Amino acid sequence: MVMEIEEVSNNYEALPLLSLNHVSLLCRSVWDSMRFYEEVLGFVLIKRPSSFKFNGAWLYNYGIGIHLIENPSIDDFDTIVEPQPINPKDNHISFQCRDVGLVKRRLEDMGMKYVTAVVEDEGNRVDQVFFHDPDGYMVELCNCENIPILPLSSYSFKPRLSSFNRATPAKCGFMENAMMKSLSMEMLNISF
Repeated sequence: MVMEIEEVSNNYEALPLLSLNHVSLLCRSVWDSMRFYEEVLGFVLIKRPSSFKFNGAWLYNYGIGIHLIENPSIDDFDTIVEPQPINPKDNHISFQCRDVGLVKRRLEDMGMKYVTAVVEDEGNRVDQVFFHDPDGYMVELCNCENIPILPLSSYSFKPRLSSFNRATPAKCGFMENAMMKSLSMEMLNISF
């Protein structure tokens, strides 16, 4: 059964965004984090505005900035105190790379712990490598370009109702339920 989903336009225009500019990360030691992002990921230290009255660093590469903000009492703010298991389903920042095998060899040479995962979809395969920075933030390196980016509006929803056995929320309409079931099944197909 194939359902056609009609796109409903709202009266609001999307914000005039251009691209992702930077990611800000609290860190215990700007020096340790700066070395990690320079030596492991190839970021370059760039000039930071002199008006800031706190310790930090800005790095840039690959079209994105990393802004480090030092906070030695970071443990007081419900962040990672002890090393946590590397969980690919946790929050992370991801970078595409050319050679996942080379990434793994280099991480091994540096003595860094990592986990790998594979995502497959319609004959396409993505290899992923996950590891932590000095403050426990997770980083992924992958060959994600192997899976094409397809807008959902161009994709026919194919609900597989027989394999989805969860109760349907009572306040949703038929289309909302069908879309959520389809989305849930697609998510299960790419889960680790």
